[in-house]
Amino acid sequence: MNVVEAIRTRRSVGKVKQDPVPQESIEQILEAGTWAPNHKHTEPWRFFVMREGGRELLGNALADIAQSKAGEKTEEEVAAARESALSKAMRSPVVIGVAVVPSDDPKVIELEEYGAVFAAIQNMLLQAHALGLGAVWRTGDPCFHPLMNEAFGLREKDKMLGFIYLGFPDMDAKPGKRDDAASKTVWVNEPVERLNGSNQS
Repeated sequence: MNVVEAIRTRRSVGKVKQDPVPQESIEQILEAGTWAPNHKHTEPWRFFVMREGGRELLGNALADIAQSKAGEKTEEEVAAARESALSKAMRSPVVIGVAVVPSDDPKVIELEEYGAVFAAIQNMLLQAHALGLGAVWRTGDPCFHPLMNEAFGLREKDKMLGFIYLGFPDMDAKPGKRDDAASKTVWVNEPVERLNGSNQS
């Protein structure tokens, strides 16, 4: 699969089989992530591969976060919330947590570290697709909760930027649709001090 085909045909696959994913495939996906562009070569990504019982690490973190937000709920409601959170970690045979660990070098712009890890995640999704695997990148408030950092041994300034749920597809991917690039592009061919805000859509 060439790169243009991979980019255009990749889709989020939220339903996968529980069949094991070969170790070699997982390693190829991780290696793809490490080739993302990163300023000053800081390589700020960290990967956490969870399989089989290891997925309980994520499940327990999600459950703890859900319980911390339970408020005035009854014990039964809290237990149900924990059970629901635990089950989310079991939706695929492999879950890869991807975190940013920003450099402590004051010359490194922290936002650029985030950009590098987002690029790594895209590389990983494309590699998974090229291998015939289904993947979905799940994010949300629990990713950024202090209890998530605590569960994965991350520092306060680090962030879990999402979880890639990975497996063999168990659904047909829906056709994709995007606005064409022309509708999101401003061409600047002559000297100009600033752009008018009306050019931005």
